[in-house]
Amino acid sequence: MFRQICFAWALSLGTLSLGGCYYPVTVQPGAPASFDRSWSAALGGAQDAGVQVTSADPNTGLIRGTRGGIEVTVMVARQGDGSVRVQFDSKGQTQQDPGLPERFSQAYERRMGR
Repeated sequence: MFRQICFAWALSLGTLSLGGCYYPVTVQPGAPASFDRSWSAALGGAQDAGVQVTSADPNTGLIRGTRGGIEVTVMVARQGDGSVRVQFDSKGQTQQDPGLPERFSQAYERRMGR
């Protein structure tokens, strides 16, 4: 049904060394999630995690914001197979708040009712 959310360690290690973080969240086809529901959960989840949202455009699926010295981008995208992909990226001074991706993930899951 739903895939557990986890760090893509190989990608994260490579990305973290560049000062960023990649955290994918994917909803599988047939799951009771729509783009609108995922968008709302991602936007609210970012705010719940302490991100000050500076722009949010559902037409492009892009949410941008900051938390301290950390730049945050959340992308919500429809996939060709009908699933919705939510991707959390952060860059900047991520060592100041290493728990940010996990807080976003937990807030997103909570808002999705999981």
